[in-house]
Amino acid sequence: MYQGRRLPNPAEEVFDQGLGFDLGTLVGRRQILRAFGAGAVALGLAACTNDTSSTSTATTSSGEIPDETAGPYPGDGSNGPDVLEQSGIVRRDIRSSFGDASGTAEGVPMTLELTVKDLANGGGVFAGVAVYVWHCDRAGLYSMYSEGVTEENYLRGVQIADDSGKVTFTSIFPACYTGRWPHVHFEVYPDQASIADSTKAIATSQVALPKQVCDVVFKETGYEQSVTNLAQLTLATDNVFGEDGGASQLATVTGDVGSGYLVALTVGVDTRTTPAGGGAPAGGGGRPGGAPPSGAPGGPGGAPPSGAPGGQPPAA
Repeated sequence: MYQGRRLPNPAEEVFDQGLGFDLGTLVGRRQILRAFGAGAVALGLAACTNDTSSTSTATTSSGEIPDETAGPYPGDGSNGPDVLEQSGIVRRDIRSSFGDASGTAEGVPMTLELTVKDLANGGGVFAGVAVYVWHCDRAGLYSMYSEGVTEENYLRGVQIADDSGKVTFTSIFPACYTGRWPHVHFEVYPDQASIADSTKAIATSQVALPKQVCDVVFKETGYEQSVTNLAQLTLATDNVFGEDGGASQLATVTGDVGSGYLVALTVGVDTRTTPAGGGAPAGGGGRPGGAPPSGAPGGPGGAPPSGAPGGQPPAA
């Protein structure tokens, strides 16, 4: 037996019980796509049409946070600027820039709380890991990349998970820009020493923000364009969360506009799997509304990304 289910092949390892068993118990749909390709999944689903309860839970049964792109504006050295090598990046309050920069991002207060679980060790707390988060401001601009804020590094920071596996950041609620559902990016590293090398990230993903909260926040001053942008999107049509509607990435949010919001998400990280996220999308990497940074994809000698009208970032 495994997790209350009878093993089809008791003499074999739990990972060798067949595709039908994996779909219902062990492997999320994203992992299957990476491992076998969409064609194999289609065949497996067709073979399991009589077991609808198993296939319906396949996307979240493993508990591992889905791997996602870091987008064109990570600031981790993988696409131009590298904020993770700067002294002062380990901080809780990320609303203001640090170092030689002095700008502050204005907006509705938001506390971001991520609780990291170690799936390779029974889902226990993952104390000591370093979590880097970043997101756009209320105008949909990314510090270090977007025109007008290239000299800023606000809304970027690192925290080290405490004994309960938790990291907490003080920030502002991000905007909804053209082509993307409101979100927060994050990378998880084994420890603080590893953040200097983006290839050492053990997980790269994004937090989705609930629509009902976004609708309230976007009525506030400075978020006006977000109302129009959000009206053109759903979680199902978003190019990141659309595969499963952000089922395991949709944050729990409490609070209000006046006192601010607490945005919380549990992040399952499995070091036994090979990270498939991270990095910028192919051909991406320009500054929204401006020239790409030197040496970045789309920089000097390359074409800037398309699909960013009105100075808004391309979808990533």
